[in-house]
Amino acid sequence: MFGMTSAISDALPTDIDIQLTKSLDEALSKEKVITTDDDLSQRLEVLSMLNNLAKEWIREVSMERNLPEITADNVGGLVCTFGSYRLGVYHKGADIDAIIIVPRHITRADYFSTFYNKLKENPTINYVRAVEEAFVPVIKMIIQGIEIDMLFARLALKEVHEDTDLQQDDLLRNLNPKCVRSLNGCRVTDSILRLVPNRESFKKTLIAIKLWAKRKRVYSNALGYLGGVSWAMLVARICQLYPNAAPATLIHKFFLIFSKWQWPQPVLLKPSYYMDLGYPVWDPRVNMSDRTHVMPIITPVYPQQNSTFNVSNSTLNIIQEEFKTSLDIMGEILTGESSWSKLFQPSKFFTKYRYFLAITVFANCDEDLFEWRGLVESKLRFLPSSLEEIACVRRSHLNPDQFLLPDKMSQGRPSSVWFIGLEIGKSDGTVVNLDFSTHIRDFCILVKARAHSIFRQGMDIQVNHLKRKDLRNYVPFELKNEKAIPNTVGSKIIARLSTEGRNSISESEELQKSPNSKKRIAENEIDNNKKRKSLLSDKEQDLILELIESQKSKTSENELSDNHTNSQVSTEEENSSIPNENESSEKESLLSTTSSHSKTESEDSPNSPVSNKYCIEDESDNKELRLLNPPVA
Repeated sequence: MFGMTSAISDALPTDIDIQLTKSLDEALSKEKVITTDDDLSQRLEVLSMLNNLAKEWIREVSMERNLPEITADNVGGLVCTFGSYRLGVYHKGADIDAIIIVPRHITRADYFSTFYNKLKENPTINYVRAVEEAFVPVIKMIIQGIEIDMLFARLALKEVHEDTDLQQDDLLRNLNPKCVRSLNGCRVTDSILRLVPNRESFKKTLIAIKLWAKRKRVYSNALGYLGGVSWAMLVARICQLYPNAAPATLIHKFFLIFSKWQWPQPVLLKPSYYMDLGYPVWDPRVNMSDRTHVMPIITPVYPQQNSTFNVSNSTLNIIQEEFKTSLDIMGEILTGESSWSKLFQPSKFFTKYRYFLAITVFANCDEDLFEWRGLVESKLRFLPSSLEEIACVRRSHLNPDQFLLPDKMSQGRPSSVWFIGLEIGKSDGTVVNLDFSTHIRDFCILVKARAHSIFRQGMDIQVNHLKRKDLRNYVPFELKNEKAIPNTVGSKIIARLSTEGRNSISESEELQKSPNSKKRIAENEIDNNKKRKSLLSDKEQDLILELIESQKSKTSENELSDNHTNSQVSTEEENSSIPNENESSEKESLLSTTSSHSKTESEDSPNSPVSNKYCIEDESDNKELRLLNPPVA
């Protein structure tokens, strides 16, 4: 048995399943998400160079510590990868997550001083930046065009070698919590691979789901959606429930089960277990902050953590909507009504909403923008949640994609822009004044209060309110592309878009031109519904419902000892840096933080991001929204 429960079905793939998986392979190949041998060779070359640099540095520091030369030659050290590269599901242009693991006489201070300098001095490394103050400290670099995030972990061992088993929980004993968090990147990735029954099916399914999540704009841990490891764990759970299924079937079951999942019931790949090492673990029975998590997906290694603590009720609703819509599309694909390309169509964000906020960051050079953009992105998820506190804001939908500001608007300054789509209206259709200025000002203050260590001349942030027609100045190509995506839910596309951008003609539209069209459409719909219902037997439906219901009882069982509970209480009191508490304190500070760097937020400033008063009429009446103040230029 893999996972928390028995499999729902051990059935082997049918001929149709195999054929659908072949067509999936073709679709993924067209999307160019499958990496080439040349790309793999380049990455192996870069990692080999980093590994050699790391071992050379460890030897140098060992000699400085007056270790005998023969000892310095044999203390070892490792550079390990984790994340999408380690899982084998990375795409061309993706970054690499790595960690350098060192013996006990090498310190974190050494890493951020002498190793950092060694990287800076290397002519083959294009860019190096240390983020020592991060929750998980990291050195970011770019080598041969590949972005690498390298973490640091110091083991309580005299030597670290290739055969060191990082899955041993006892290795965590007496380690700094930052080292534990860094190590768990590797430990979680390797554990996921060990917990799936068929790695190849898992990888192919995950590649497809990651592409889908990016196209639907629900892929970003920092911005309140799901990151790579969370999507990997969801796919792994489906693989456990259908151990022999083909990837095409696994994708269907993925949307089927998670569109029905009763959040906040957690998703786990294995039962929780306790180690008497004193580190805080995710446990809503003990930790008050864990009870606020809306979509918990729990890592499978000690200390267990929720990988989705950034998800809010708003982003959960967006993800659930995409699950349900994609389940319908999968029904069409499995019955031959649609192709895989429909599943991977980008979501219509810019044509979905009438009103937007544009959050733009500027800097004087690309290197400054890289740092400034990263800081703003780490806090950006707080703004939509704050806006939804306004009674007339029905939804505040953050698009996780970054866009380049056109030259005519950036005036040649390096810049990036994010967009928040706004659904606004009053139930009675009355006109109201809506003022975003306080929420936007508080957000800008929060960002600049965190920027003291990196803030440089030219770094700026502006928030402007826009109507859809204003987007032509920001993202003209995105608007054009979205308008070219046909609305084809429930119908098979039989004519592709012409080069002139005309709308596609669907099967139902063709039928409407023929005699007895209504009757034929109705007959087709009945036939298609019968096909979709046949995809799921009564027994499987019952097993899925039983699985979802059983999660409640399983997670409420006292699997951990009373000793665990007592340890958790004391650990939570002593350690104030766990992710959940840290994020909660940041959220609370959104409305109270002040900063000396807030000069651009002055109401007298020409760049003030506070000109945000709206005169609103109910959207349901399709009335025009009138701006009391024009957007800030």
